[in-house]
Amino acid sequence: MSSVDGFKDQKVCVLGLGYVGLTLAAAMADVGFKVLGVEIRDEVLDQLSKGRAHFHEPGLEDRLQRVIKTGHFEYAKTVPQSWDGTVYIITVGTPLSARGEARLDMIESVAGEVARNIADGDLVIMRSTVKLGATRNVVTPILDASGKRYELAFCPERTLEGKALTELRQLPQIVGGMTPSAAVRSSQLFQFLTPTVVRVSDVETAEMIKLIDNAQRDVAFAYANEVARACDAIGVSAAEVIDAGKLGYPRTNIPMPGPVGGPCLEKDPYILAEGLRERGVEPEIAMAARMINERQPSEVVDFLKGTTASLSGFPQRPVIALMGIAFKGRPATDDLRGTMARPVLQRLRDAFPDAVFRGYDAVVAPAEIKEFGLEPVDTLEAAFAGSSLVAIMNNHPVFSAMPIGHLSTTMAQPGVIYDFWNSFRSSDLHLADEVRYIALGSHGSTI
Repeated sequence: MSSVDGFKDQKVCVLGLGYVGLTLAAAMADVGFKVLGVEIRDEVLDQLSKGRAHFHEPGLEDRLQRVIKTGHFEYAKTVPQSWDGTVYIITVGTPLSARGEARLDMIESVAGEVARNIADGDLVIMRSTVKLGATRNVVTPILDASGKRYELAFCPERTLEGKALTELRQLPQIVGGMTPSAAVRSSQLFQFLTPTVVRVSDVETAEMIKLIDNAQRDVAFAYANEVARACDAIGVSAAEVIDAGKLGYPRTNIPMPGPVGGPCLEKDPYILAEGLRERGVEPEIAMAARMINERQPSEVVDFLKGTTASLSGFPQRPVIALMGIAFKGRPATDDLRGTMARPVLQRLRDAFPDAVFRGYDAVVAPAEIKEFGLEPVDTLEAAFAGSSLVAIMNNHPVFSAMPIGHLSTTMAQPGVIYDFWNSFRSSDLHLADEVRYIALGSHGSTI
């Protein structure tokens, strides 16, 4: 599938060039579609003019430079009147409001732009995550007001940041159409990207699949964090309980505990809950999982405050280093949306009001770390040097590979290394005499 020659829907407009839209646009352009990307943010368009992406994604910039050079990818702030494509794909973000409800204003705005430009017979694909029923009840009336005949489908994005370009070509694409013809047409479009398309009964089923998939992941991580809380209370190692318990045993598959955030898991359970509550159903397990994951920063910082208070000589004005500011480290990303480093930092500031805070990340730019509210440092050595408390916040490989024994000797003493990700086995470590390593789920087993 190297070319779309002869396919009737060769020209595609992707509206919204964030993580979802820009990777999709690059992938579609790379297989031969003529893609127009529409983005209102000047800084994003400025980066594209230089052949750059505004976020870190392996292989994306090379792909962008290639498809821009071949003319298969163009970009603009609005849809030009001269554009004669037949497909519109909506990929704008749907963040939560201050009340924790799904914002639909960006969906409404973009749907309005599509309605102003659509021609009879065009195909519109919703790819943004929305609450249940939004495709039918929000987008459809806006498009209907155009007076044009169109086809509409919901085809959710399900890629993992750091693997988006690979997964766009491998993962099955869910397709739910408002009509059978819309589903068939959308399926034909995505078959140029992925060998597997899964057609479902309607747009609501496709909307539900996206939300259920992400809520399920949140629940799985929450259970791991509940295991960590239980092991902390008992005084055993959660890492050992999980690793030993599932070794060679096919009916246990608990992930390691750790902070749960990011642009999807922090909000999609709420979007799911909002749609279900409108229908009289409370997703109790999903909401309980979200509570467990959201209270973790407060619980850990309370523990750290108590632990450091018990250490003779721990300073009133400690240097505290946060290691890993992006919401995850594997696959690597520089995405700060929904990162749990933010509430951890807030709680640490409350607990240690006189502390000096520094930050290190293997991917996030120093300017962004500074804007985050931390003094940026360029190396692991600079992060550890003179710190009284070091918190490993994400699971980037640089942390599990670092010479923690040597780095501990450069810390202020007494000192604490707190590891949210169980990167090391405490029994294997040889740290400076007055430096303690404590991992999430192993509060009762420290050295």
